[in-house]
Amino acid sequence: MDREDVLRLLTGVRRGSIAPREALRELRWLPYEDLDFARVDTHRQFRTTVPEVVFCEGKTVSRAEAILRRIVQSSGRAMGTRASAGLYARFRGGRIAASYHSDARMLVLGPAVRRRRGLVGVITAGTSDVPVAEEAAITAEFLGASARRIYDVGVAGLHRLAAARSLLSHADALVVVAGMEGALPSVVGGMAEAPVIAVPTSVGYGASFRGLAALLTMINSCAPGVAVVNIDNGFGAGYLAGMIARKAACK
Repeated sequence: MDREDVLRLLTGVRRGSIAPREALRELRWLPYEDLDFARVDTHRQFRTTVPEVVFCEGKTVSRAEAILRRIVQSSGRAMGTRASAGLYARFRGGRIAASYHSDARMLVLGPAVRRRRGLVGVITAGTSDVPVAEEAAITAEFLGASARRIYDVGVAGLHRLAAARSLLSHADALVVVAGMEGALPSVVGGMAEAPVIAVPTSVGYGASFRGLAALLTMINSCAPGVAVVNIDNGFGAGYLAGMIARKAACK
């Protein structure tokens, strides 16, 4: 249930077309629904305009499916991160529109956003960083922003970044994904007008310590305007970038 649904109920009660008890029945699951193994935040979209997003890793397929179905029932759409192809199979061909992005392990349910607001640029240092970058891009799109991708423009061949000049100038927020030494966000931060959200990835050889080296490099960035999320957290970066882009588009 979103804000428009609540407004419709309140307007109906005021006009007398909806009985108070009927409105109460529709509102009874606010602010959450208890499924025994999970308390689904059906009120999330009303508060933030975005439904609760489900982290599927570590959940059984049946439990993740039940949570997602309840969110779709309440909000009209839902998204699962770190989702398996087996979970997607539970929705494929059903009444709920479903799309699965195997690289990012993202499951999106419900209709696509009709009107997009704001532009998020998603940039990677290398091709091995693409799965995390796709998680960020799909998340930003789920929030209603447009996402433009430019991949494999790392500092080992920095001339390739020249192709992104237009994006660096026009994006409302930039997500920069890099493993190895994690230097690309500092470079982009020194060139772009938009805030940069840096995502370290666990890509690299032994001394990269599964992304820790890139994380420390990004935290110590010499360029202002760079914020850093956790290792491989494309979702967190995409969500923040999407929020920034939507707000910027409203001005």
